[in-house]
Amino acid sequence: MVRRVIIGFMGLLSIAFTGSAWALHAGGVEVGDLETGSVVGQPFKELDIDAELFAIDIGNLKTWYPPVTVIDFKVRPGRPVLLRVTNSSSAQRGFQMTDAVSAATPTVLKAEVVLKPGETRYIGIPTSDLFYATQGNTLTYRDHLNPKDPGGKLVMIK
Repeated sequence: MVRRVIIGFMGLLSIAFTGSAWALHAGGVEVGDLETGSVVGQPFKELDIDAELFAIDIGNLKTWYPPVTVIDFKVRPGRPVLLRVTNSSSAQRGFQMTDAVSAATPTVLKAEVVLKPGETRYIGIPTSDLFYATQGNTLTYRDHLNPKDPGGKLVMIK
């Protein structure tokens, strides 16, 4: 009897721990600077920058520029994606990029950083995380410190 209870308990534990523990992530999103940052073992300084995003002020409007960024994975090797994110505004700004469709799931890709005025950071993302942790071909980016401000979209051509 005790043996059956122990076996049943171990079975329940194995079911409980396999839910989100086996997410399809290859290493996750890494945020850093050009000299010391790396993603999936590759230093940022050895990678090409795939896109540059800027926090800008246009009058009273605070936004991320460009509003749409396209990366064509058909003509690009399978190396990790490297984004350069720069705060060109006079105030502290946030940057958050995620898949809006599956934002509530535990395995969703989510990059988040806070930038001081004039600061530049680099975000490295494994290609597998872009493809397997998103439902579609579009990720949204916005200022998570000012959620009402407009953001933009990263479109991936697979």
